[in-house]
Amino acid sequence: MVRKKILVVDDENDMVELIKLILETEGFQVITATSGKSALEKLPQETPDLILLDIAMPDIDGWHVIKKIKETERFKKIPVIMVTALAQSRDKIMGLHILNADDYITKPFG
Repeated sequence: MVRKKILVVDDENDMVELIKLILETEGFQVITATSGKSALEKLPQETPDLILLDIAMPDIDGWHVIKKIKETERFKKIPVIMVTALAQSRDKIMGLHILNADDYITKPFG
C-alpha cells in the first residue's frame, strides 16, 4: 500500500515535529522543510500529495512559495493548506482567493 506523502513547511522546529508526529501516527509519509527555499528545492524530488505551508518564514515566505507552486505546471494541482498564525481576514483572502490555497488553518490549532 502506498502511503500518501505530505510536505510540512514551517520554520519552527517544534511545530514541524508536532505536525510530523500527528501525521505519521495516522499513516502518512512526512517530508519536512524549515524554510521556503528548502521546500522549493525538495518539491521536484518528492512531489508530495499535499503541502502544509507556513507563511511567516525568514528566507522565502509562504506567499512566494505558494505562488511559485501554483505557477508551475507540474505542481499546481498539489493541494496546499496554509498553516499560520496570521489570522486576519486580509491574510485569509490573500491565501484562499488570490493565491488559491485549498484551505487556511490558523495556529494554534486543536
